[in-house]
Amino acid sequence: MNIVTLLPFIVLIGAMVLMTRSAKKKQQQAANMRNEMQPGSGVRTIGGMYATVKEVNEDTVLLDAGPGVELLFAKNAIGAVLTDDEYNRIVHGIEHDLKSDSDVVPDDASSLTETDEPAAAAAASDEKSVDLGKKDETEETSDDIEAAEAKTDAEPKKTDGDSDAK
Repeated sequence: MNIVTLLPFIVLIGAMVLMTRSAKKKQQQAANMRNEMQPGSGVRTIGGMYATVKEVNEDTVLLDAGPGVELLFAKNAIGAVLTDDEYNRIVHGIEHDLKSDSDVVPDDASSLTETDEPAAAAAASDEKSVDLGKKDETEETSDDIEAAEAKTDAEPKKTDGDSDAK
């Protein structure tokens, strides 16, 4: 047989081997994660429920889902073991600030333009006040509005189709 005819089969077998290896690796990691569960750690089930591990047995896990609510789950039903910070963030809404020592970015730009001497800045702004002529523009616009209203009153009003012309 020619090597060219066997090449597609070799590639197909190689791809299948790689896929099964990665699937086995993920299953092994999930099994290790479930075996390393300890009482007190936060978990998420495959159904999406968050709870705290109360007791770990060989095939089952007793979970504390709230005050007075204890649930018995199979170990295979545990989707993820969460870190304490992640569990508190999701369940209790407690944000853990990892960068508490760093500067905080302001929400608006006003804090970026402030100076240490507010009196000197106020004096400088009084000296350089600019009149933008807003008063004149408002008078002109009111005159323009009155002229536009007079023009619309002079034009005949259109109706929705009730016309006398045939």
